[in-house]
Amino acid sequence: MSSRITFRTVVTAFVLLGVPGGLQAQAGYKAPSAPTDSLFRQENIPQSEEGKAPKPFFQRKLVRASIVPAVLIGFGVSTIQGSGMYSSFEAREEIEEHLGGWRTQADNFLQFAPYAGLAILSTFNIQLHDDRVNTLLLIAKSEAIMLASVHITKRLTNIDRPNGQAYAFPSGHTAQAFLAASIVHTELRDKSPWYGIGAYTVATSVGVLRMINNKHWEADVLAGAGIGIFSAHLTYLTHSYRWGRKPLLVGLNVAPAYFGGGTPGLTLSWRPVADRHY
Repeated sequence: MSSRITFRTVVTAFVLLGVPGGLQAQAGYKAPSAPTDSLFRQENIPQSEEGKAPKPFFQRKLVRASIVPAVLIGFGVSTIQGSGMYSSFEAREEIEEHLGGWRTQADNFLQFAPYAGLAILSTFNIQLHDDRVNTLLLIAKSEAIMLASVHITKRLTNIDRPNGQAYAFPSGHTAQAFLAASIVHTELRDKSPWYGIGAYTVATSVGVLRMINNKHWEADVLAGAGIGIFSAHLTYLTHSYRWGRKPLLVGLNVAPAYFGGGTPGLTLSWRPVADRHY
């Protein structure tokens, strides 16, 4: 019995922690060939040596960005309820056997921890890969994609949670945590791979705690992780970066003024300067 549990525990740990954290942090830490290049950036694509136009982005970058999410979502689907080589039911039995009724509320806060870390680093002037305006836009777009995907899938699948509540598949907490971790990894991977590794470790702990708290099945957590990662990747692939390369409005001044006939009003003045981030 102990050898069976050890093997399955190792398999689950590899899928939850090794795949999303290790592969992405290691593969993503390659320094870009130019300061403006990015794994997910559409701009500044060099021409090939023969002078031919490069292939469309969906034939290259989108495929690379989809591999890890597809593996996680596919494996999660394969383990729904009693299916798969290590089913959600089997994982639930082992959790109950070893952890019993232990519960915690930490997962409700840890899902946003990568964002908190990103905000703290930003206040200490740690330069992110994108300027702050673009980073906020990327977060907003990623959140919209993730939330829509999670809630639509929950309604379509209509699978009950282990505790009997409705709408289990996929895990929204896990999707949120892995989305935030993916953004942290992308914005800070040029600084150090450890930012991404730390963020993915926190995200993995959220998924594990969702199962320990009897809120989600193994399948829900794996699929949620895949959706969170892919939502971030898709956002970076499709973001047009309208800010950060053009002059920004700085030195903005508003002052009272009086026009013809003593009509009161306001005057607005500004001076443009190039953003220095890129």
